[in-house]
Amino acid sequence: MASSSGTSSGSSSIIHQNSGSEEDLTALMDQRKRKRMISNRESARRSRMRKQKHLDDLTGQISQLKKDNEQINTSLNITSQHYMNVEAENSVLRAQADELSNRLQSLNEIASFLNANNGGVHAAAADSSCFTEPHDSFFNPLNLSYLNQPITASAEMFY
Repeated sequence: MASSSGTSSGSSSIIHQNSGSEEDLTALMDQRKRKRMISNRESARRSRMRKQKHLDDLTGQISQLKKDNEQINTSLNITSQHYMNVEAENSVLRAQADELSNRLQSLNEIASFLNANNGGVHAAAADSSCFTEPHDSFFNPLNLSYLNQPITASAEMFY
């Protein structure tokens, strides 16, 4: 029996060693779990902070893009208004150019007509003894020799 009691006392001490080891192992595992849990919490906190910073950056970017968009829209409206004003002015200038071109054509026709008839009027006036030509032919309404050159221009000069 001594041998059996020795064996049992020996196994009892092994059990005490094993239970001490198991407790140490359990404590070590609990400590590792706690460390991992703390590490995970810290990692989750950093992740939330990064996510919040990214969200704040995007919010700031949205604000800046809205300001830029408003500025571009304002600039576009101003440019459109300038375009409309220039287009209206162009329309007026085109109408004026057409009118001036028509006037020029009429004046050239009148000048041609007067120059063609000018020779006949002078011949009749020279034969007539009652008509004396003034020395300054510029003031003579029948002598339009200063109009012997037609006025030339085209409407394309105004575009």
